[in-house]
Order: sequence, then structure tokens, then C-alpha cells
Amino acid sequence: MHGERTPSERLRLSPFDALPDEGPPRRDQRDLMERPFFSLAKGRRVAPILYRAGDIEVQVHAVPEHGMATIWDADVLIWAGSQIVEAADRGLAASRFMRFAPHQLLTAIGRGTGQHQYLLLKAALARLQSTVIRTTIRHGAHWRRQQFSWINEWEERVTASGRADGMEFVLPDWFYRGVLDRQLLLTIDPAYFRLTGGIERWLYRVARKHAGHQPFGWAFEFRHLHAKSGSLARFADFALDLRRIAARQSLPGYRLAIRRDAGGTELLRITPCSRHAGPVDNLCRPVEPHGRSGAGDSADQAQPTRQIRRTNHPQAVAAQAEVWPVKTLIESNSNEGRPSAVGGKHDRDGEREAAPWRR
Repeated sequence: MHGERTPSERLRLSPFDALPDEGPPRRDQRDLMERPFFSLAKGRRVAPILYRAGDIEVQVHAVPEHGMATIWDADVLIWAGSQIVEAADRGLAASRFMRFAPHQLLTAIGRGTGQHQYLLLKAALARLQSTVIRTTIRHGAHWRRQQFSWINEWEERVTASGRADGMEFVLPDWFYRGVLDRQLLLTIDPAYFRLTGGIERWLYRVARKHAGHQPFGWAFEFRHLHAKSGSLARFADFALDLRRIAARQSLPGYRLAIRRDAGGTELLRITPCSRHAGPVDNLCRPVEPHGRSGAGDSADQAQPTRQIRRTNHPQAVAAQAEVWPVKTLIESNSNEGRPSAVGGKHDRDGEREAAPWRR
């Protein structure tokens, strides 16, 4: 852990023991699904995310020791949020203070359960704790005086004999309140956890938030997506990644198509494959390019990991199959995404989004 010692929140919170695993976590927060809250690169990112669109501002800051929390690290939050929702559905008391066995979490999000993955989990928890977020979303006019980390504190539990006895962490109130508000939650496909690219994962969450089950889907300008992603990749590289993802048709439950409008602006159209009651664990077939909103990292390459200790976690992560971050990436970046001038409704937070695609 790091920073000045303050009284642990665990002293005043009742612990919530994780429920037995019953399949992959299925709930994600709308607020986190399209805004640039996480690094999309598997390498260590130190450059802040500074995003602004209308009245919406998101600032994400990292420390060099650990780097910024990544979109793969966010699987921990998806799992935690899903646990809390499941407890509420069963009429059980939940809490921001969670206790769990590491294999529960790792299995649920599709990771291995060996020692190496356990060390990578601890590195992910260190990034989640050390990443600092400031945002206007659900914070109002005084947002600059309110900041939080994705995890307030965490610890490995050990017995008197020194044997490992699970882990525990405390979630921030901002995240917890978002989980308790059912209007802020959406289900996600279990196949999401098999997506290996950072931009690919982020794009699925954008698709789920906007296209949802709308039969005609939504369309987005490439530059608008680039600004909203917070990616450090050059726009040309980002656009190339979008084209490759569209060619692979790799987003579960959605089909992608690319076209240009009369002015030559490149657009990505996202439409649901079909209406379905359960999870879609298959891929759509490629479709004819048809294709409107306004706004992989090339750093997504695997590097060898290094041994990690709990109180001094280096930035180690595994390769694609293990999908925790990997190599060093220190650059300056400021993505102040601006909403598109293209027609479309305002979303819940006031940003103008893409108009639904219509035939």
C-alpha cells in the first residue's frame, strides 16, 4: 500500500463475503462504459487522461510506480459490482468492504488461477488503488474538490501461522452508489471477457451503452470515438484498429460497418445482431459496409512479467492470453473530446451523442 496511514474504513464497515461463483459477472455501469476512465494499453501509462465534452469532465491521473488502471483491471470492478447486485437480488446485505478468495475473482473473469495470475491480480489492485479520478459525473459543481480511486484500500488476509487466507478491499462510495442505482447498470455478454484488445473492449462497451437493442443501431465519427476513448494512439493508428475490428466482426452481439458521408468523414456503424433474451456468446457475420456520432493502442504488445511483491508492485503484466498490462509507456496526452455536431439526442450526462442509424 502507499500514502499516509489513515484509519481503515474496514473498522466501521461490515464485511461482505463474495457469493459462490455462478458464471461470469454480467453487470457494468453506464458511466464507465463510454467515458475514458481507463488506459486502453497493456503497457504502463503515466500520462493523464483529460477529457471534456460539454458539461462532462473526466480526469484520470496515475503514479509512475504503478501506472494507470487499465480496461483489463476494470474486470475486477465489473465482478465486484455484479456481486453486489446479485446479493441485492437475493435479499442479502452487501457492503463496500468485500472479502473473497482470489480464485473466485480470477475464475469469474476468465483468468487462470496459478501463482503467476495471483501476482498479476495484486498488481492490478495496486493500479486500481493508486489511480486517481476526478469527474463531474454525479459530483456536481464541487467536483474538483472530490476525487477517488477505484479501490480505497486492499489487503491480503493471512492466518496467525502466515498462511494466505483470501483477500479484501474497500470500494469507493462513488462506484458503490452507481452499482446500487439500477438505472445506471447494463448487462454485458460473457464473451466480453475474451476480448483481448483494449480498443476492442472499450468499443464493445460503447456499443452496449448506445446501440443496445436498437434495431438500427448508432453511428459514430472516427474522430469522436478517438477523443472519447482517451487513447494515446495517433488518430491514424486508432482508425486502423477500428477498421481491423470491423473486418474481424469481433464484438459479441453487434455488427460493425464502415462508410463515408458526403463530406468524406469516416463513420463506424454499430447495430445489434438480433434481439435476444440471454447472452450472445457468438460473433456476427461480416456485413455490407453501410454506415452516424461525432469523437489498440499500438502499445498493446506483450512483454515478460516480473515478480511482484504486495507492498511494492512493479508494472508487470502478462501477454494477450493473460490480458493484464505489460510494458512501459510514458507520454504526454490531453484528450479533450468534443461532442459531434452531428444530430443526435443528449445522453443522461448531457453530452450530445450520435443519432440512431436509420434506414
